Amino acid sequence: MEEVVLNTGDTAWMLISTGLVTLMIPGLALFYGGMVRVKSLLNMMMMSFGALALVFVIWIVVGFSLVFGNSVGDRGLIGNATEFLFLEGLDNSSALIGTIPAAVFIAFQGLFAAITVALISGSIADRAKFGAWMIFAGIWATLVYFPVAHWVFAFDDFVATTGGWIANDLGAIDFAGGTAVHINAGAAGLALALILGKRVGFGRVPMRPHSLPLVMLGAALLWVGWFGFNAGSAVASNGTAGLALLNTLAATTAAVLSWLLVEKIRDGHATSLGAASGVVAGLVAITPACAAVNASGALIIGIIAGALCALSVGLKFKFGYDDSLDVVAVHLVGGLVGTIMVGFVGVEVGLFNGGGTDQLVSQVIGAAAVLVYSFVATLIIGKIIDLIFGFRITQDEELEGIDLAVHAERAYEIFDNNQGSTFGSSKGGQS
Repeated sequence: MEEVVLNTGDTAWMLISTGLVTLMIPGLALFYGGMVRVKSLLNMMMMSFGALALVFVIWIVVGFSLVFGNSVGDRGLIGNATEFLFLEGLDNSSALIGTIPAAVFIAFQGLFAAITVALISGSIADRAKFGAWMIFAGIWATLVYFPVAHWVFAFDDFVATTGGWIANDLGAIDFAGGTAVHINAGAAGLALALILGKRVGFGRVPMRPHSLPLVMLGAALLWVGWFGFNAGSAVASNGTAGLALLNTLAATTAAVLSWLLVEKIRDGHATSLGAASGVVAGLVAITPACAAVNASGALIIGIIAGALCALSVGLKFKFGYDDSLDVVAVHLVGGLVGTIMVGFVGVEVGLFNGGGTDQLVSQVIGAAAVLVYSFVATLIIGKIIDLIFGFRITQDEELEGIDLAVHAERAYEIFDNNQGSTFGSSKGGQS
């Protein structure tokens, strides 16, 4: 048996990738923050940063074990919680996973868990108690994300001997998280939106983004960070990482054009919000497929995702659910597009490339299993939290603004309540 040794090139690339994925958290905070009204900006950003802080701590304590520990009973459902409890045996400079330090792989995967939880927050913007959100984040990560990540990411004989059923038994392809991250978060977002109900004035009062430059900046940071997310999932500095990087660019650029075209035909205008949303839709859709398709396949995925996600934004008005920042339209729909399209355009395995229907069936089953489990489990978790703690702020607090009501802060302090405008003199007493 060949001895596994540290590869410095792989390690360097994974260190960079981990840094890039970390960048996605502030990117998401800016993207979501710019889309809400000004009175909700800080709360929106706090939900992303809070999720990162809490979920990563849980990841170190037990999350990594639940995802990458040996599957309990060899059933492929959940890892052994005690196998790497507090990262025992792995949190040192000599432990390896593959050809890279175990510490780097652990950090990289832990960020996946954190950003998946953070994505959900966009569905309940403006109206969720921060404390209830944090309780939800910890429980949901433990009971939903960790099991699903075990199903999808835990391959046999990689970290542990036995892994998850989707990766090993079903054989569905999800290179970087179309099911585990995006379908998972999108289904959860829909469930929470139903539990919390509509924002005050939804459908009657304009709820436009307060800062489109922040939205564009956030989308740009997400785009850059996503190269670590997708290409880093190769866990090596190799041709697979290069292909994933190329396809990430191809699908995303195609999705931007597709989204803008739909906007132009439907609304008469191609908007900056549409461009930013198209970026994220393309990134989401190519995530599961980035190493399984060629460049032309990536373009096809991007075009379809951009169009379908743009059209899906209107579903919340048609069906009457308030998904504040379109988590369902972008992440659930985009994740479904990317995951299922592998069965059509995947190299050698796709239906259009002579692969038959077997891979397509596996992709559909994997996507459906994650969607149903996440939706049902989130409904139960969210409802219990709502009954015990109350998940939603009061109507008066919502009208006042969640930033001031919950955090006692405003995003922009233009006026000094004691001394007048900051643009004028700050000297002298009250008049």
